[in-house]
Amino acid sequence: MPRSLAREQDIHSRPTPKSPPRLTSLTSRRIGIHTSTAGGIHNAAEHAYRIGCNTLQIFSSSPRQWARHELSYPLCEQMLRLRALYNLKPLVIHTNYLVNLASTNELFLKKSIEAFRGEVERALAICADYLVLHPGSFRGADREAGLLQTAAAIAAAIQGLDLAQGGLTILIENTAGSEFSLGGSFEQVGEVIDRLRDIIPIAACIDTCHTHVAGYDIVSEEGIYQTLQHLDAAIGLNNVKVIHCNDAKAARGSKLDRHQQIGKGTIGSEPFRILLNDLRLAHAAFIAETPIDKPGDDRRNVEALKKLVG
Repeated sequence: MPRSLAREQDIHSRPTPKSPPRLTSLTSRRIGIHTSTAGGIHNAAEHAYRIGCNTLQIFSSSPRQWARHELSYPLCEQMLRLRALYNLKPLVIHTNYLVNLASTNELFLKKSIEAFRGEVERALAICADYLVLHPGSFRGADREAGLLQTAAAIAAAIQGLDLAQGGLTILIENTAGSEFSLGGSFEQVGEVIDRLRDIIPIAACIDTCHTHVAGYDIVSEEGIYQTLQHLDAAIGLNNVKVIHCNDAKAARGSKLDRHQQIGKGTIGSEPFRILLNDLRLAHAAFIAETPIDKPGDDRRNVEALKKLVG
């Protein structure tokens, strides 16, 4: 049995302290936000609970550095205790932004594979449920070659690691569809998933801002239902495990990835209401990655989403 699983079993076999009173309103959906790990990963769980989350997303290391980061056993243990205490699930980790598994540069690709393996190892160490990955940029090649390479690089990075036994699923995230980026269409996300389906636990993360600026209509009522049909056909709504709930600063089809507060951008609140109340997505975690322009914005965005449920 992997040490992370043994540790989780040990922790959950101990008496769990009585849960503290819920500080904000409850919700039937799993709603959270990307949360800072400043001072230790356990602080993210504490803060997420305090602002009303019942799920959360974090970085497991600096998102813009190659340096390998090791998580300490005591902090991993404390994170597990707090998640159990506060009923925070799932735990989602977002991969380092530098990782590009579609790179045509041999050295950069090697560093990306090593960094991604480190992400997987840390995710297993803290018993994370999901690890979100952007499929990469294929500059210098073509899109089909890029998709093939991303799938092959993921497979290479996880050799010898048992994700299924560790309870970890890799999530391929759709992107804004800029010139050389992969994942701008649901079909491209689905292709990576299909190539790896028999090798590792793999599914999708769908970002609302990326979907909107890539050109899909998620603003009109008819458009969002058609987009959901398209998503179901290309990936399967049951395979969408996380929805990044981000309003957008840029226009539909602009390819500009600029996140905005919920209800204050070019998407508006109503599409989030539809997504949150669609029973086909009731299994998904709804996680905001909205900017914090002033203190309390994280709490306000979580509350904005929770108010749209039901």
